[in-house]
Formats: sequence, C-alpha cells, structure tokens
Amino acid sequence: MTLAGPTARRPRGALRRTVAVLIALAFLFPFYYVLVTSLNSASQSSTLADLLLPHWHWENYARAWAAAPWPRLFLNTVLIGACTVVLALATSLLAGFAFGVMRFRGRGLLFALVMAVMMVPGTVLIIPDYIIATDIHWLDTYWIQIVPWGASVFGIFLVRQFFLGLPAELFDAAELDGAGRFRMLWSIGMPLVRPAMLIIALQVFLASWNSFLWPFIMTQDPNVQPVEVGLAAFAGADGTDYPGLAAAVVFTTAPVLAFFLVLQRHFVTGAMSTAGGVRG
Repeated sequence: MTLAGPTARRPRGALRRTVAVLIALAFLFPFYYVLVTSLNSASQSSTLADLLLPHWHWENYARAWAAAPWPRLFLNTVLIGACTVVLALATSLLAGFAFGVMRFRGRGLLFALVMAVMMVPGTVLIIPDYIIATDIHWLDTYWIQIVPWGASVFGIFLVRQFFLGLPAELFDAAELDGAGRFRMLWSIGMPLVRPAMLIIALQVFLASWNSFLWPFIMTQDPNVQPVEVGLAAFAGADGTDYPGLAAAVVFTTAPVLAFFLVLQRHFVTGAMSTAGGVRG
C-alpha cells in the first residue's frame, strides 16, 4: 500500500482550483454583462464585441437616475427592510424558543403546520392577499410591505434547531434558580443563537431589498415603493430601455454588494455555526 505524495496531490489541487475559478466566472459573468450593457447604447448589440466590451456611454447613468425618484425609493427600501428584519428576528426567536425548549401539547402538530407554509407557492395567495389588504385599507402603505413578511418560516426552523442542539440542563438549572421563560430566553437563549439570528437578518433583508412582485401589486404611490419597483420605469409601450435599466440595476445592486462584502466574514462564521446547530 502506497501513500500519495505531494507530487500526486498536485494535479488534484490544480483541478480543484480550475473548477473553482470556472464556477466563480460563471457567477460573475451576469454582473459583468449588466455592467457592459449599462455602458453601451441601445444599438450596440449586433456583434459579440458589442455584447462583451463597454463603449463608455456614461450618460446612461444620468438618464437612469432621472427616470425615478431614487433617493426616496432607497429610503423606503431601507425602512421596509429594517422593520421587516426586526419583526422576523422577534418572531423567529420567540417561536423557535417555544418549539425548541418549551413542552406543550400539540407542539409537533403545530410545528408541522408552520413548516407546511413553505409548501404553499406565494403566487397563489396574491389575489386573496390583495382582497384582504383592500378591506383593511393597507394598499399603498408601508404596513402591507412589512407585516406579511414579519415572520420567517426558515428563521423559526433554524432557531428551533439551535435550541434543540443546546443541553437541556442549561434551562433546567435556570428554572431551578427561579428564572422565568423570558429571562431564560433573554439571558441564555438569545446569546447562544446569535449566529442563527445573523443569518436570518441577512436573508430577510436581502429578500426585502430584492422584492418586486409584491410591492408592485400592492403599491402605486412612489412615496412608499422600494427600489425594485422603480426599475419598472424603464419598460414602456415603446419597449424597454435596456442600457438605462442596466445602469439602474448597477446602482441599486451596489449597496447590497457592499453590504455583503463588509459583513462576509460574519456571514461565513454564522453559516458555519448554523450548520453545527442544525446538525445538533
């Protein structure tokens, strides 16, 4: 029996690096294509060079910025995303603690019903949701963009798995010391599930930032609409202004990319801790 030496491992390492580079290029190409499109004119799309090489039409960005009230749309998006994250974290923490730590009759059935929500396609609920929003006068408001997404089924599941992976003796000892449920949740549970909370916050915020269909249907007033709805300004009866749309996509996506790059280390650390919690 022979052991593979450094020479034998070298080709495998080169193959892994090559595959990693190819996967990275596959993910980066759509961003590059959008950037190139934002710097070309509408007529420059006939050859491969026109599709892959920019022609530096910076006026597309000026035209795109003038097409919609972007400062207001950005403010709306940040407000909606922040409020949605706070609600989702609160509901995920409370429900995850109840399903993972507390013992009550029907807990398994109730949790199964919560998980069943993930099986229902969101599009089939748009019409009844629109009727409900009309009846309670929530159309064209922040409420209709925040409250329906203030609970994350994935977040509840993730926090529950974290609590199931914790030693039960922690909560038993706290209960013997006279701590109530909320004290156990605040002092013991919440610090231990912080990695899961970070993952939930990032996922909910990105989902809120990228939401288009729901606010497009539920709102008509630009004073409450998010940035994704503003992108619809480039589609009209005469066709779609693709360079202007691409320019708008660039400056509406840039804040999210910067946000992710700044927090990527925390994101990776939280994801690894979350994986451990789910295995538990």
